[in-house]
Amino acid sequence: MSYNEAKKKYARIGVDTEKAIKDLAAVPISMHCWQGDDVTGFETTGGASGGIQTTGNYPGKARNPEELMQDIELAFSLIPGRHRVNLHACYGIHEGGVTDRDRLEPRNFKPWTDWAKKRGVKLDFNPTFFSHPKASDGLTLSSPDPKIRAFWVKHGIACLKIAEYFATEQKSPCAINFWMPDGYKDEPSDRLGPRRRMADSLDKIFRSKYDRRKVVALLESKLFGIGVESYTVCSHEFVMGYAMKRGILGLLDMGHFHISENVADKISSFLMFFGKVAFHISRPVRWDSDHVIRQNDDLRAAAQEIVRMGPENFIIALDYFDASINRVAAWVLGMRNMQKELLKAMLQPAAALKDMQDRGDFTSQLVWQEELKNYPVSDVWEEFCRRAKMPAGEEWLDTVKRYERDVLGKR
Repeated sequence: MSYNEAKKKYARIGVDTEKAIKDLAAVPISMHCWQGDDVTGFETTGGASGGIQTTGNYPGKARNPEELMQDIELAFSLIPGRHRVNLHACYGIHEGGVTDRDRLEPRNFKPWTDWAKKRGVKLDFNPTFFSHPKASDGLTLSSPDPKIRAFWVKHGIACLKIAEYFATEQKSPCAINFWMPDGYKDEPSDRLGPRRRMADSLDKIFRSKYDRRKVVALLESKLFGIGVESYTVCSHEFVMGYAMKRGILGLLDMGHFHISENVADKISSFLMFFGKVAFHISRPVRWDSDHVIRQNDDLRAAAQEIVRMGPENFIIALDYFDASINRVAAWVLGMRNMQKELLKAMLQPAAALKDMQDRGDFTSQLVWQEELKNYPVSDVWEEFCRRAKMPAGEEWLDTVKRYERDVLGKR
């Protein structure tokens, strides 16, 4: 079926494909820098630690800022639309010796802002509360040691200033996400104390001076992780309570819940009480393993909720890392999969389906939901890509394979 035929078919059920193409092009997705080098960063030659682990040793990993930027550029050349880059603090660029995290400054990220301006890309940010000697026992802002807490409080404040610097330079708000791996491998004897210390540390960070019009602060929860299988300080309930009380946004990560939970079901409640939803798109397999996202039921349900409630009300970022496959391909596939599921949701007759539900006509609702799965989404996607001068199908992989042969394979 051609695009014009698909356009007519959708029009018969009240769906405007031209509007869907326009709307999809306007949705920015923040692409995570850490897929490109297995969450290593530019501080040490070691790998990630502190609840973070990548598996695999595929050749071509980015070894320095120039290579990472080059890889990101190649990925963006194969992804329709204009998107953002999500940086972690461990990706600061250091000259004359590494600046420790409690003393990071905007100067450590000026090369990133220069690059972003040149490429027309906006930046988001994350403090890095892992892979550091002062996080070796898995405790940072909740540590019983006041000196450890003070170090990480300074890091959090420094990162707020860097996020404000990004926002000023790019003339666009910068989202900054706080995720701490704090917790215990086995059953703790005190669950309340660490959470009180965490809250007190976060208070010190968020009471520091920063422009809330420029910096959008986010707090991310987690169920468990490597080395913290029995207890995490920043649980879902802690994050919801703290974020609402302090006037920041809670963040939902699709991999940070029990495998049987429907994370998409949580979105509407977050929107009601926070007014905006910060969302990390990931794919857990058995646990929070951060696999490359696929067009599965979980992603589809999340995309439908995003579209139904308005993409403008969401901060969408990807969060996964796979070292067992080509890293650039992992970026491109994940970003395009997210866009495809958003497009599928945009091509649904949302008002008609809602009316069926409100009238109690669940027979019609079920039939429509199933029949829509076979509507010609691919023809609209191909038109979207054609207008963006991007490959619509798997032929983008040929470009990545050439890049692997000519660039990645020589690293």
